[in-house]
Amino acid sequence: MSSRSADDQRLRDLARLRRVRDRIDRDYAKPLDVEALARGANMSAGHLSRQFRQAYGESPYSYLMTRRIERAMALLRRGDLSVTEVCFTVGCSSLGTFSTRFTELVGVPPSAYRARHAPAAPEMPTCLTKQVTRPVRNREAPGPQPQLA
Repeated sequence: MSSRSADDQRLRDLARLRRVRDRIDRDYAKPLDVEALARGANMSAGHLSRQFRQAYGESPYSYLMTRRIERAMALLRRGDLSVTEVCFTVGCSSLGTFSTRFTELVGVPPSAYRARHAPAAPEMPTCLTKQVTRPVRNREAPGPQPQLA
C-alpha cells in the first residue's frame, strides 16, 4: 500500500470515528452498543473499539457512559427527578451500574450529588404550597371589590 492510499484510508477511518462519536453525543439516551455502532460505521466491533480508543483515548462504551453521566449531573442539579428517573432518562438500564459509574467519574454517589447541588427546598410546607399554587377556575375567582367613594 502506498503512503498516499494509507493516508487516505486513515482520513476515511477518522471521519467514520467522528460520525460514531457524533452519534453517541446525539443518541446517548437510546440503547447503544458497540456492535450497533460498528455496523453503522461499516467496521467490526473490535476494529471500532481499537480505532476509537487510539483516536479519543477511551473506548466507545466509556465515552457513551461519560456523556450519560454528564447529562445525569445536569438533571440531578435540577432536583425535580429522582436518581432512578435520571438513570433511565439518560439511557442506563441498570441503576447499580449507573450509580457505580457515576461514583467513579464524579467522586460521589448520585444521591449525594443531587443533595449537594439541587436547589434548596421551598421554605413553605408542601400542603400550603399546593393550596396557594392551585389553579383557580373563573367561577371560583373572587368578584370585583366594591369601590369606596
